[in-house]
Amino acid sequence: MEIFDITLPIHPEMLHWGRKPEVEIVESLANGDASNVTRWRLGAHTGTHVDAPAHFVDGATPVDKLDLHSLVGPAVVADLTAVTGDITVADLEAAGVAGQKRILLKTSNSAGPLKEPDRAPSWVGLSPEAAQWLIAERVELIGIDYLTIESHTRTETWDAHHVLLGAGLIILENADLDGVPGGAYELVCLPAKLVGADGSFARAILIKRDA
Repeated sequence: MEIFDITLPIHPEMLHWGRKPEVEIVESLANGDASNVTRWRLGAHTGTHVDAPAHFVDGATPVDKLDLHSLVGPAVVADLTAVTGDITVADLEAAGVAGQKRILLKTSNSAGPLKEPDRAPSWVGLSPEAAQWLIAERVELIGIDYLTIESHTRTETWDAHHVLLGAGLIILENADLDGVPGGAYELVCLPAKLVGADGSFARAILIKRDA
């Protein structure tokens, strides 16, 4: 089998929406301590991460209560690298993702904005209408290859987030799909079990099994 690690490395200079990770050396062999120990300060939505419904809906499911069956299982990587602007219903239909439970949207973000250290002025995001279509199709997890699944034109109203999370659909953001061909895989996405949290950084991989 072939394993694709779609997780962004976490470090102080990484692409980040707000406060970047901070690392403190607590103990070190170089200073005569018994071992090397570091303390990390980072937000729940750092790097490749999962948005739980509690991110936008008070009282909704937090990240530690998400169903693992939604986070692990067959998934499809939809090649939407030719799309500019918002991903529409027509784009999803043309990609043939109807009926899939777990969908990862590979866009031009992976080879472009995702590789830059600072937030881009624009990126490919999901339209609210496409978000509604995903709910109608009973999708359980939707992923994208940038800081947010939201269009850069809607980061004040957060329309797609309200639609998706309001319906209980899980969002995976900052998935690095640059080296991943479109097609069928097995997704393993395991967010840290942060009790009551609105989201969590995650290790996410795609497995392509030999025929």
